Amino acid sequence: MSTTVKDRRTPRRPALDRSTAMALAADEYQRYADAVAALDADAWVRPTACTLWDVRQMTAHVVGMAEMAAGIREGARQRRIAGKDAAAKGIAFLDALTDVQVRERADHSPARLVEDVRGVGPRAVRGRRMVPGFLRRRDMGMPQEVQGVEESWTLGYLVDVILTRDTWMHRSDLAEATGTTMALTPGHDGVIVADVVAEWAGRHGRPYRLTLTGPAGGTWSSGDAGEELELDAVQFCRVLSGRGSGEGLLATAVPF
Repeated sequence: MSTTVKDRRTPRRPALDRSTAMALAADEYQRYADAVAALDADAWVRPTACTLWDVRQMTAHVVGMAEMAAGIREGARQRRIAGKDAAAKGIAFLDALTDVQVRERADHSPARLVEDVRGVGPRAVRGRRMVPGFLRRRDMGMPQEVQGVEESWTLGYLVDVILTRDTWMHRSDLAEATGTTMALTPGHDGVIVADVVAEWAGRHGRPYRLTLTGPAGGTWSSGDAGEELELDAVQFCRVLSGRGSGEGLLATAVPF
């Protein structure tokens, strides 16, 4: 049995310390808000890598997911509706949840969504920060499928890591869809990318040498005579997320 399979049977925990995770969350919500605030009217209807959504719909999802994180009641409400929809339509719970978030904001204008992102960000960080340690250490109780294999996550992994990665990746989707430049800094994006690299390396468990270029990049290695890779840091993450095809070690998926 491989190390990767064993890891998937043990609930995955966040590698980032909590204070770093919450600082990244706060910065990422702000960066997403700044990015959409700078868009012109035409950009909001452009298609994204999330094939069911244009830019406006993707932003509606970002707002909805942040609202879910911001309050216990709102989170419970969204999950309740999504659970019913998933059962009725025979679809995955996550697909039903994101559909609820987008559907409920179908008539929200770009201007309103910009205001919503700015307003919900601090509340979402506060809600995520307030999740107590004993809950963060628990299995979230809903297996997640990664690369065709079900694995368990702790609630802390979802709250500290995945919710920030999701927003970050959608900011990358936004830049790609609109032809704009994604704002990147080593102190923020570089930390997110480094965490992704560490998880990727743990998931494949093989020797490697990786060079990622750009402001969020760096160099990592493990073992000898491993695969040598060099590519842009954001593109690396997009490939691992399933937004591009990868061979060899780049075929190892990491959830966002």
